[in-house]
Amino acid sequence: MTDETQVIHTVVKVGGGLLSKAGAFDLVTEALTAFSPRRRLVIVPGGGPFADAVRTMFRRIKIGEDAAHWMAVLGMDQYAHVLTARLPGAVLVEQQAEIVAARQAGRLPVLAPYRWVRAADPLPHTWEITSDSIAAWLAGMLGARRIVLIKPAGGDPRKLVDSLFLRTLPPAVEHFIVTADDLGQLDVALDEGRGRQGRRARQG
Repeated sequence: MTDETQVIHTVVKVGGGLLSKAGAFDLVTEALTAFSPRRRLVIVPGGGPFADAVRTMFRRIKIGEDAAHWMAVLGMDQYAHVLTARLPGAVLVEQQAEIVAARQAGRLPVLAPYRWVRAADPLPHTWEITSDSIAAWLAGMLGARRIVLIKPAGGDPRKLVDSLFLRTLPPAVEHFIVTADDLGQLDVALDEGRGRQGRRARQG
């Protein structure tokens, strides 16, 4: 598959933590609306408050890590509905074929990942796994060239992703971290003409 014929070039993982930072979610959806046209993207949601609710239940009533894992992934599906409602031209998708159809129709696919991840069950059922690693696995499955993680704030890049993210991400997929207070970098990170030379400068 050549770069020109590739259906998905970039996976954009929108962090759930944006919902807890005043104004951050609105800024990110506005930036995505401005920067996504004519780019081969799929949006993958984080877990945010939906996953936090699962963590609370996990501690209170001891539901076990298997149940908590799948409930947290279902939390990503809930956030997918939020993003789809707020991004013009977006459409909720669940499978790879639906992503292809959305792109061919000129729509922006927002992936609710539960069905796909549940069928493949590729990752450990542990709180060490977050939506970052799930997005990394999906990037590999989609043959994407890049993953861009949008986070609410900056800090040590090694602490902004979970400990299994880099091990889950295929070596051929470059990754960038963009923060809600520096969204000018999102247009740069989504530039499909960028190669690995840019990866070293902006890599998480």
